[in-house]
Amino acid sequence: MHLLKLLCSNVIVLIQHCIGKALAINVEIKSLWPNEEVYYEYHPARLRWHAVNQSCIQQSGSLAVISSAAEKQNLTNFLQSLNISEPVWIARRAPEINGTLILKFLDRSELQSARLLYTFSSMTAVTICARLHFSPTCHGPSTVFSYSVRSFINEFQLRARVMPNQPIQLALLVHGKHGPYISVFANDASWHSICVSWTGNGGKWAISVDGQEVRRGISLHSSGYIGGGGIFIIGQEQDEFGSSFKSDEAFCGSITQLHVWDQVLDAREIQSMEKECSLIPSGLLFRWGIFRLEMTSSLKTHWGYIQCQVHSIALFSLDQMPNNENCVTFHPGNGEWTYDDCDTQRGGVCQFPKELLDDIGISKFPRTPFFTQISKDHHTIPELADRNSSSSTEHELNWLSSLAQSLMKAIETDPDIITPSDMLQLTQTIEQAAASQVNKTSVPSGVLRSMASSYLILASGLIDPVLTRQWLDMKPLGINLRPFTVVESIEKILWALADSIFTDKKCFVLLTKNIDVHMEPRTLPDTNCSNVYKPSTQGNHSSSQEEILISETEIQRLHSLGHKNVMFIHTYYSNMMEVLSRTDFKAFIDKKQESGHSVFGHLATAVISATVRDVSREENVPVSVQYTLSTVKLKQSSKLVTPLCIFWNVSEVAPNVSDWSDKGCRVLHSRPNETSCFCNHTTNFAILMNYMKARWSEHEEMVLTKLTFIGSGASLCALVVTLMLLTVLDIPKSERTSIHKNLFISLTFAQIVLLCSGSAIHNKVACTMVAALLHLFFMAAFSWMLVEGLLLWSKVVTVNLSEDRHMKYYYLIGWGLPVLIVSITLASASGSYSADEYCWLSVHNGVIWGFVGPVIFIITVNIMVLTRVVIITISTGKRRSLMMADSTSPIEQVSEQIRAAVKAVLVLLPILGLTWLCGVLVPFSIIIAYIFILLNSLQGLFIFLIYGVYNTEIRSTVNRIKERRKAQNFSNCGSSRPSSSITNSQPGSSPVPDALGRHDFDANQLGSISTSSDCGSLSYSTGSK
Repeated sequence: MHLLKLLCSNVIVLIQHCIGKALAINVEIKSLWPNEEVYYEYHPARLRWHAVNQSCIQQSGSLAVISSAAEKQNLTNFLQSLNISEPVWIARRAPEINGTLILKFLDRSELQSARLLYTFSSMTAVTICARLHFSPTCHGPSTVFSYSVRSFINEFQLRARVMPNQPIQLALLVHGKHGPYISVFANDASWHSICVSWTGNGGKWAISVDGQEVRRGISLHSSGYIGGGGIFIIGQEQDEFGSSFKSDEAFCGSITQLHVWDQVLDAREIQSMEKECSLIPSGLLFRWGIFRLEMTSSLKTHWGYIQCQVHSIALFSLDQMPNNENCVTFHPGNGEWTYDDCDTQRGGVCQFPKELLDDIGISKFPRTPFFTQISKDHHTIPELADRNSSSSTEHELNWLSSLAQSLMKAIETDPDIITPSDMLQLTQTIEQAAASQVNKTSVPSGVLRSMASSYLILASGLIDPVLTRQWLDMKPLGINLRPFTVVESIEKILWALADSIFTDKKCFVLLTKNIDVHMEPRTLPDTNCSNVYKPSTQGNHSSSQEEILISETEIQRLHSLGHKNVMFIHTYYSNMMEVLSRTDFKAFIDKKQESGHSVFGHLATAVISATVRDVSREENVPVSVQYTLSTVKLKQSSKLVTPLCIFWNVSEVAPNVSDWSDKGCRVLHSRPNETSCFCNHTTNFAILMNYMKARWSEHEEMVLTKLTFIGSGASLCALVVTLMLLTVLDIPKSERTSIHKNLFISLTFAQIVLLCSGSAIHNKVACTMVAALLHLFFMAAFSWMLVEGLLLWSKVVTVNLSEDRHMKYYYLIGWGLPVLIVSITLASASGSYSADEYCWLSVHNGVIWGFVGPVIFIITVNIMVLTRVVIITISTGKRRSLMMADSTSPIEQVSEQIRAAVKAVLVLLPILGLTWLCGVLVPFSIIIAYIFILLNSLQGLFIFLIYGVYNTEIRSTVNRIKERRKAQNFSNCGSSRPSSSITNSQPGSSPVPDALGRHDFDANQLGSISTSSDCGSLSYSTGSK
């Protein structure tokens, strides 16, 4: 019972006490505040200094006094948690305070570093400012700070080069791309302010020193972004994610006042900060503070003050009590203090001694507007008025239940008054209840059920989507509390409840707005049936198909292992997906060891959980489960979206690293609106929609893009030349030639639209039109490839040599089928035909299958045709080898057969579209990606070489044209010199153009022809007759 009373006495903790360690990102808070002698209360009424001071005295307190650096930081955190941005009245500043925290890197050592306790989201722009000085005795490369993400280590760095008797040089490194070193200031051991900024819009960057811009540039990681979820280290370069430091690249000197913005500060703003000694509040993500840093033990620190250029607030002597004219104010924005007229009306901060809070009661709540309203409501609760009159456990638990109900009522009526401080307080209330492992067997089960219900109702309010703003507001304060912190506390409460109420043999069911709980006791010999839990369908995204199943086989296995009295505990969090998406807690799965990459995605379902607890042993029993959840339609995306079965892995919880995992889980089947999974363990489950991205770096993507455009351009030129050859030259008409022309025309138009598609991305109508044209012409190209295959089959396999009997059907397949497919796809796309990021078919809603489906069919047919043709070619080669068996060796015969087969494959690959098979394997290797790009972007060039340059008909036609021109020149020269010396004057011996143009031209008609550089010396002689 002593432990139970201890639980009750610690259920409500001071918000001021909580923030101190919360800023160190430690969920399991034991020591809640470095100095537990006082707590603060904000006085919102705008009064003169003396009036505020009198109000604090009347409450047995006083105006706040800052007597140490820790107290200064505590007061700053307290006011920032309440979103107070204006200066407030305080009593005085003690002389011990002297400025800000300074990190001293005494020498080059891999053991000295500081880590920012802040999780950054992805940023398209960033500005980082700091004050630093370099040690003049440490020379060589130096890393001021480094930021790395799991997918790319060298994500963002500020590097320095320190050389004897030369200025300090600085350079930015963004996503592995190194900027130039810039000389910024003399290496004189003086303090300087440094600001570096970068934006993905053109890769623009700038470096400013002491408020003045010294250099700017462009094309540093253009069109990119800084990845989120990384680790920011001061003083060291990271060769691995968050580790692997090197002493020869370590910083040597001092650093302080480092701040981070998620936007570019222009030169005017940076100059203003330097002169006014104030930060730009817009976009400020990280603010310098001792509780926002994690420092190694060997790193030295001290407190000092670094003056701005124009004035220094710290020069005021504020160690005396204020006089009648000037009183002390404290600015929570920059942590500074100054004098102001005592008659000015401001808010103030009171402080109260710890002794006032020894008793349990509402006075232990923080004095925020939210808890002030709670305090008023509690005066009307009879149980609370006389709660100390009885020491019974039942009465104290009733009081806790009433408290939780009152808190939930306030959340429902006016959630906007809740601050991050209140959220931290309420979360700690549930954590304290969940942390207790008290034996409650002597407490009536009805009281325990009531208590659990009250805390679950409170927890339901905390993870309501209406409070997402409050969760977000914790991030700038460095408080590492997430909605799943509440979920973990709920689980512990339910485990303790299961151990206590099992003897009732009654189910426990609770349905709230955001949480559905179902607990079912079983004695395993009594039944062997499976356990199926179907949550309520009142959630925004739930459906009747959602369920979680523990099979009969698993239950029998539990019984065989000796488990008898078990409680099946199921919870369903209907709106957790919405809370996590709004608060930007994106799921991250580390699959680096398996496949060398990480998976990012978005939660697309509610969260459902299953736990089997052996109440006799007070332990959870692992079992395998199957669950089905409804998936919501995510925002339109051009990336391939695939479901991934995940669970919340509590054992792997770590600061700044997400806690989702897919180990032991797999997808059983997936439909458009739901997904079923199997996991070999029990916990909280969900479905992650994984956007499959390219498995290569940005540089490789850029190279592939350039290769695509170069290859497509070359193919376009080659196709145009090939079409000109087929059209201009006097080539006999045939089905094969007509089909070739149509294939080449469709590929030409497809390449033209592809090369122009980039200019239509930002216009939705134009982009849809471009996507439809690409769909049409590429579909037409594949349709004519199918016709090529059908023609080849009819000529080689069935040996049908008739002409002009099937062309009308070929035209219907080649152009009619693509028009039909594109029209049906457009009509069924419902306004989401093209993707968002580029002008091509949407992957997310299945529109892509309007192209992929027919292409797969065409490639399959053409593979069959090619296989049959190769077989026939090899058979023909064998027969030819048998006929030439006397004159050739067996090795030569085999070589001839292989040569014939390879030649057939190479000739037919470009027109049958079989090179597109490489596209299936592209995600698995960058090598295959290069091969795929080269083969398909150069398809037109291959066609030109095979069906243009080496085409027998075209070569023969060109040769005939050459002979005609040669004969014409000869005839013209001969007619211009009638007295030429001719050795044979027979009229039939003169070569004429008509004879040269015929296919049955007999080369023996001419004997020898000798020419010289001039027509006058041309002579020929005929052969004998």
